[in-house]
Amino acid sequence: MRLLAGRRLRVVEGAGGLVGAEAVGRREDGPARCAPGSGVFQQECIDAFIGSQVAQGFSQITIENGTGVLERFLALAGKPAWEITEHDADRVIAALVKRGVTQTTRRGYVQAFRGFFSFLEARKAIEIEALFGCRLRDPLDRFNSARHVSSETPGLLPPPTVERVDASFEFLRERLESARKWAPAARDYALFRTLYHAGLRAQEAATLEIRDVHFNRGPFGKLHVRLGKGARGSGPRPRWVPMLDQLDELLRWYLAEARSLFREKGPVLFCDESGGVMAFGTIRNRLAYLQQLEGAPMEERFSPHALRRACATRNYERGVDLVAIQQMLGHWHVGTTMRYVQPSSTFVEDAYVRAISDTLAELEREEE
Repeated sequence: MRLLAGRRLRVVEGAGGLVGAEAVGRREDGPARCAPGSGVFQQECIDAFIGSQVAQGFSQITIENGTGVLERFLALAGKPAWEITEHDADRVIAALVKRGVTQTTRRGYVQAFRGFFSFLEARKAIEIEALFGCRLRDPLDRFNSARHVSSETPGLLPPPTVERVDASFEFLRERLESARKWAPAARDYALFRTLYHAGLRAQEAATLEIRDVHFNRGPFGKLHVRLGKGARGSGPRPRWVPMLDQLDELLRWYLAEARSLFREKGPVLFCDESGGVMAFGTIRNRLAYLQQLEGAPMEERFSPHALRRACATRNYERGVDLVAIQQMLGHWHVGTTMRYVQPSSTFVEDAYVRAISDTLAELEREEE
């Protein structure tokens, strides 16, 4: 410590020597101030972290969901973020496993804490050391960070086939004739077909508003995905998605016949019964419930994200350029799109037949 102008200072040193100092005790004009409690200070840090996300352009839903996950992680740890060790992180993740939380959800917990801890390292490290005498050390390592499951991971189910998806949509369409609540049933039909034909993420579809449907833009009409998922905390990445496979006709029908029947006339396209935004968990659980009603075997059931992968595979199999599919899905890198595409077992044979047919047709035209 060094004394300067009546203050106790903690010297902060880096690789190049003295880089700064932090006042931790007495003010020039009065007695020593009391450091805030760790709980109070951590909440101030969380509020500042939220402010940084607002500045980056994150949506309110994304911020609220992420903050909720972060707070649950910290509650399970039972101590401030700067005191959490590798063993504490192991204990939190073990508790989630014991509760039956899926690997994907556990990874979300880890990512939420990692983002907050990175913020502390960048913005609050000096202040934390000054107030609590604790140097930040990341407790997450390769031993407790849930790995990301990609299409290359053994055991990942392939996307549903065209036949399986068509059968599921046929069930949803027939259900309209007997559903006790017709408007929500019509919304389900339109929502899940939009996920499939437009390749949207469930959260992207949930945040669509009526104003985002542009029937007169381009030859097929387009959806404006204003809150498209960004990469590595970059904030929303908007994109335009064409309404292929008569999706425009389906949405015209939905807006004219079903959306107006909901109690609230708000802006949300696929709203809940009160007119608000549907949560991702609600969409996922809704699809699982409908497939249970359908009586589909467990091995044939699929998630909302599987519909997105099915969209990529179907378009690739029918000859759509991979880069076009990348733009449609909103991927940063075409390599990600390639992992989504899982052609059928007869893809090579089907491509061969198409090539031969095209060649024969060309020869016949030349002979004529």
